[in-house]
Amino acid sequence: MSKERVELGKRGEALAVGELKKLGYKIVETNYRCRLGEIDLIAREGKSLVFVEIKTRRYKPLGYAKEAVHPRKQRQISKAALTYMKQKRLDGARARFDVVAISLTSEGAKIEVIKNAFDLAY
Repeated sequence: MSKERVELGKRGEALAVGELKKLGYKIVETNYRCRLGEIDLIAREGKSLVFVEIKTRRYKPLGYAKEAVHPRKQRQISKAALTYMKQKRLDGARARFDVVAISLTSEGAKIEVIKNAFDLAY
């Protein structure tokens, strides 16, 4: 991955964390990795455990970022989420998948939080 993409990802993650905190989410973990995949953010909102995928794009409408969470990516995130829940003994926890779409333009960052963006897919 290029240095520019890594920096874009870090900037997007920082913006997403700030937005989610404003909305009342409590960040549990960032950049969770296991052999089955990666989850950008794991948070709690109320009684729900929330697995968050962050998509950041430059100079493109928010739709481009949202569309990047395709079915294959959803399956990968789902498998990683199930692994996380098993490791942490959270098998009975209420969980959902959110997406944070970020578009960076000359006018600034546009951020959209999509709750329940997709269902468990594996």
